[in-house]
Amino acid sequence: MQLLIQKLKQDFGIVFKDLSLLETAFTHTSYANEHRLLNISHNERLEFLGDAVLQLIISQYLFAAYPKKAEGDLSKMRSMIVREESLAGFSISCGFDQFIKLGKGEEKSGGRQRATILGDLFEAFLGAVLLDQGVEVVKDFLYQVMIPEVEAGNYQRVTDYKTKLQEYLQIEGEVKISYQVFREIGPAHAKLFEVKVVVDGQEVAQGSGKSKKSAEQAAAKAALEILTRG
Repeated sequence: MQLLIQKLKQDFGIVFKDLSLLETAFTHTSYANEHRLLNISHNERLEFLGDAVLQLIISQYLFAAYPKKAEGDLSKMRSMIVREESLAGFSISCGFDQFIKLGKGEEKSGGRQRATILGDLFEAFLGAVLLDQGVEVVKDFLYQVMIPEVEAGNYQRVTDYKTKLQEYLQIEGEVKISYQVFREIGPAHAKLFEVKVVVDGQEVAQGSGKSKKSAEQAAAKAALEILTRG
């Protein structure tokens, strides 16, 4: 924890007043479940709060920075910026992946590299900063970490894997493509959807995401990777 405290101060100028908030932000449910007798808090509630402040700040930025873009385009850009994979990437670039507390099983199964866990961690950290420091400090942090990537144009192009999959499969004629939710995991505020893509009655691939749309995109991406491998 001391290394994390030093890193936050040195890299981002953030000094927590309530260190319990910081500790909670970096505690995954798997760790808390393995230490139930200690009554340890995990980061799901902070993740809920962080997601809300992230959406607000990014929305405000895009609204001001792109006055001529339509609502649909702004929504697509925001979706790309705050999508699971992007947030996981920011967790890694900030070095947060080194400090998250995981249960032994989650650690062994590669949880420290899992986009879902790292994306949730980033949001939980934002929630902790909001409670401890206020919205302006969250904004300053995001303007250090995320906004330069947006200004570099890294989120201008939205990859629609569902459309790409449809185009790929229908080169030789019509096919029936459907996306089916086969599992929902977690509480309502932090639900993970698992979706399978079915082509002419045959399951081709699966994907997961925080929304049905993102899970469908992940499934379509996985299907494309499978079908174009050979």
